[in-house]
Amino acid sequence: MTKLKIKTGDTVKVIAGDHKGSEGKVQKVLIDKNKAIVEGVNMVKKHTKPSAQNPQGGIVEKEAAIHISNLSLLTSNGETTRVGYRMEGDKKVRFSVKSNEVI
Repeated sequence: MTKLKIKTGDTVKVIAGDHKGSEGKVQKVLIDKNKAIVEGVNMVKKHTKPSAQNPQGGIVEKEAAIHISNLSLLTSNGETTRVGYRMEGDKKVRFSVKSNEVI
């Protein structure tokens, strides 16, 4: 299994696909599928049956997973970058390949 460099809570930008250019915060990472759920990106309509939690039923909009390869991390100054790992002392830290700053 490969190591995913995008983590929950990161701000990312979609770099490929239908939602190219959209930005959002990662809500969840699905490690086994190499996908992530990004807030406000890749919204789908799901038809739900009436239940105890939702007695009305109907159509609900929710975020669908998007492949990790279509996402790029946004740095603090708003530019996209790749993520690298390096050792600083005894700690392994993530850093921006473009600006060399620790994330």
